[in-house]
Amino acid sequence: MDQVTRVPFSIADFRVRVAAQAATTPGEDFGDHRFNPDHPRLQHVKPLRDAAVLIPVVDRAEGAMVLLTKRAEKLRSHSGQVAFPGGTIDPTDPGPEATALRESFEEIGLDCDHIEIIGRMPDYVSGSGYRIVPVLSVVRPGFSLTLNADEVDAAFEVPLSFLMDPANHTRDSRMWNDLEWFFYDMPYGDQRIWGVTAGIIRTLYERLYA
Repeated sequence: MDQVTRVPFSIADFRVRVAAQAATTPGEDFGDHRFNPDHPRLQHVKPLRDAAVLIPVVDRAEGAMVLLTKRAEKLRSHSGQVAFPGGTIDPTDPGPEATALRESFEEIGLDCDHIEIIGRMPDYVSGSGYRIVPVLSVVRPGFSLTLNADEVDAAFEVPLSFLMDPANHTRDSRMWNDLEWFFYDMPYGDQRIWGVTAGIIRTLYERLYA
């Protein structure tokens, strides 16, 4: 393949990497347990709840950008955290891709006409009890967003090159019931990308760019 189509962190390069990882087996489970082996928080009593998120990679002239949201401060859980658009898979959803598209439209008004689904990442199991399907997509520019104020306070883009640079992946921790809980932290400007979102981004790096 010529070098023009493999410009680092271009959409063309991203597509090639996604196709390549789809042809391989995950090899191991992905999730918060990788950073917190044998932590009591991960001893799930209830069955895991199925969810899906959209990883929207925007095709910008200056390079691929990842669209993220900041959850509303008034939400009861994970308020104010940076997240991918997504949510619980409803019984009426045909599959995780449908969930990711539906939630993206409901949360930020991102129309499916601008979205091309190009694959999935391996499921990511969160410490909060979710099995999350990360749905990979390319987003065509020219879209407009309408934020659902009940769910989202802001939407912003981060260069894929920044998120895929391991120098920007910091290990951090906080106390949970007197036990230390580890996670990745990726500050960008005045936004703090951490927790499950950073864990999924780290998995994306390991699968596609490491």
